[in-house]
Amino acid sequence: MPRESSKSQRHVGKAKSPVLVVRPLTPRLMDAFGTVLRGNWGAGCWCMYPRLTDAQMHELPGSGSANQRRRDAMTTLARRRRAPGLLAFEGDEPVGWIAVAPRSELARVDASRATPRVDDEAVWVIPCITVRKAARGRGIALALIRAAVAYASEHGAPAVEAYPRAGAARTGDDNAYFGTEPLFRRAGFQVVREPLKNRPRNWIARVTMRIQARPGGTAEKS
Repeated sequence: MPRESSKSQRHVGKAKSPVLVVRPLTPRLMDAFGTVLRGNWGAGCWCMYPRLTDAQMHELPGSGSANQRRRDAMTTLARRRRAPGLLAFEGDEPVGWIAVAPRSELARVDASRATPRVDDEAVWVIPCITVRKAARGRGIALALIRAAVAYASEHGAPAVEAYPRAGAARTGDDNAYFGTEPLFRRAGFQVVREPLKNRPRNWIARVTMRIQARPGGTAEKS
């Protein structure tokens, strides 16, 4: 089981109680992860959706429900030295989640016509962010993005990408699980590709945004 290090456990925000703490997901934190997802879009997904195609989802091993098999699959990923994402806590209360991984591990993202590659750089990707409804409006999503970029940098990512909603129009929080353009701009990301032209009408307009990473857990703008 991976251990939390002084580098991977991050204290984010001003000196006030409770302090926001961001931790890599481990198997012992799976119940906390479930608490964050409960009542949100990803309650039965366990953030496996960006990682697996529909066929791979159906082929997940195990005899339990689809929900349980997805949880088991994420628990297996959480046993690795490199976590599949980060959890935010206020005191002992889990309040947010962000997934971050090499794009090559996100089969659905990599295969999607909505998020084609920009170039051959071995980028990491932030495919989704979730903050509990009662904790929104306190800067937790921004703190999670910054922590995810730092975590990816520590693990050798040359750059981190995201594919958020284009523009600044407001939308329901549950409809913006892959983030919004203004949110990622505040975290230092820059647009490297505008919304795809000639996309189907029912597709959400998304931009490709990127931030270059530096060794040691810091990042710089592209």
